[in-house]
Amino acid sequence: MKHRSLLLKLLSALLVFGAWEIAGRIPVSFAFPTFLESMQALLAMTLDGRIFVAYAETLKPLVVGIVISAVFGISLGLWTGLSQRFDWLFSPVFIVMQAAPLAALIPLLVMAYGIGLTSKVFVVCIMAMPVIVLNTSGAVRNTPSSIKEMATSFLARDRDVILKIIIPAASPVIFSGLRLGISAGFIGAILAELKITPTGVGDIITYSRSIADYPSMYAAIFSIIALAVVFLNLLERFENFLFAGNNRGYASD
Repeated sequence: MKHRSLLLKLLSALLVFGAWEIAGRIPVSFAFPTFLESMQALLAMTLDGRIFVAYAETLKPLVVGIVISAVFGISLGLWTGLSQRFDWLFSPVFIVMQAAPLAALIPLLVMAYGIGLTSKVFVVCIMAMPVIVLNTSGAVRNTPSSIKEMATSFLARDRDVILKIIIPAASPVIFSGLRLGISAGFIGAILAELKITPTGVGDIITYSRSIADYPSMYAAIFSIIALAVVFLNLLERFENFLFAGNNRGYASD
């Protein structure tokens, strides 16, 4: 099963990169380089150390924002999922945050907190937290009541019901929300660098576009996507480690 999964992932990557190479050679646009040109640019940035300097800046708001979003998002999601009053109080706020064009709030954050790390962390949080809160609260609310009633009938305490029944039962949806939240957090980190101050990977993208160095621009974009994929795969492994019994696989397996 694992070998087949790896083979399918490699095949998917091969199809995407092959289509990218063909589109660059046609070419679709003069501003669209081939996959090989972009990888050469990424290798050059790696060898001269530019990409590491850029990520040293990008990862600061990204990591801080994701940690804050995960801790407070899951906590608020559990809270709203367990209490109808708090559900009425908080859920509409996060629903509006998820639906609103949050990029329009960036100028307000800059006015309130300046152009430093705080504003960028806020951008990551407002992108990542709503989906984490809403997925967690929905998963907790939809935990089968029969299981909770059975635990109560065996004199389980509220803490035991939450830790041993509700959280394990809701964990697949909670971690799905975390994966979506982390993806949104990556978008927020790059958006902050493009809209607030051109630093880190956002600076490479902005500068490369301004001098028409499109291979470097696409290489920087590819690097942030690749890093997001690595983060998501690590999160999936962590989920499987914590809740191995909930790993049901795919129907095709």
